[in-house]
Amino acid sequence: MLACITGGNGFIGSHLVERLVAEGQHVVIYDHSGPVEQIDQEVRDVRGDLADSELLLDILAGVDVVYHLVSTTIPGTSNDDPAWDVRSNVIGSIGLLDACVKAGVTRVVFLSSGGTVYGIPQHLPISEEQPTNPICSYGITKLAVEKYIILYHHLFGLDYVILRGSNAYGERQRFEREQGAIGVFLSRLARGQPIAVWGDGSAVRDYVYVGDLASALAMAGGGVAGGQQIFNVGSGVGVSIEELVGTIEQVTGQKLERIYRPDRTFDVHQSVLDTRAIGHALGWKATVGLAEGIDRTWRWMKAAGIRE
Repeated sequence: MLACITGGNGFIGSHLVERLVAEGQHVVIYDHSGPVEQIDQEVRDVRGDLADSELLLDILAGVDVVYHLVSTTIPGTSNDDPAWDVRSNVIGSIGLLDACVKAGVTRVVFLSSGGTVYGIPQHLPISEEQPTNPICSYGITKLAVEKYIILYHHLFGLDYVILRGSNAYGERQRFEREQGAIGVFLSRLARGQPIAVWGDGSAVRDYVYVGDLASALAMAGGGVAGGQQIFNVGSGVGVSIEELVGTIEQVTGQKLERIYRPDRTFDVHQSVLDTRAIGHALGWKATVGLAEGIDRTWRWMKAAGIRE
């Protein structure tokens, strides 16, 4: 099987590349930048963006499955320029879908956002049936791409699986983007810097280790036999920021200095995903607990020389 991964040189994409290659699949990476870390894999690595329709058609020739992971924005900055968010992510994704149809791609696996597409939840944990009312542009564009994928399935028969991932963390996370509490907190701890806590520390999140998320993506690439095609992917466990900080301190043996700041308007106070559906459909479940995942991430950071 030949797979193409948009954003394959990124944090999550690089782990998916490793997973697929380990399974014996052939992989082509389509990304605008180089890898976050040199990966010892024999893959085709192509530089480009979603606006380059001719290059997309070239690299998709013979591709069976496209894993669409690339995103130009993060939740914390997406509201700064919603028009750019739409142009680069929604319109870019439509171009990718057009190329998939023309190239005869069988399936698209899209990594959406379980942390933002639902908005303020009606109850916890959040199932796939809950209303989608995002309160940041990032969540709106993710949801819009979902809808276009479903439209292309209706119009052209393009098969799809959509995974709504929770807050991913782990080795190779780009902490300098200030996205992902675990990566940011650990990098600041390594440098002897304080962390910013938005609100009083009671906000609850669902954290999923990147290896588990990559496993879910790889499983989705094989398709789902009928029925539901949209799945939450997370640990299913809610952890407050104060609990997270406590776990980091316990794992690392170091204290984190906190600076408390006002809540941000785009943050949902509580978000925990119900992952029973993907368990029933694909047999997937998270296997790496929070303390173990933090320990792996911390060891990688220290080995990579991220220190004061």
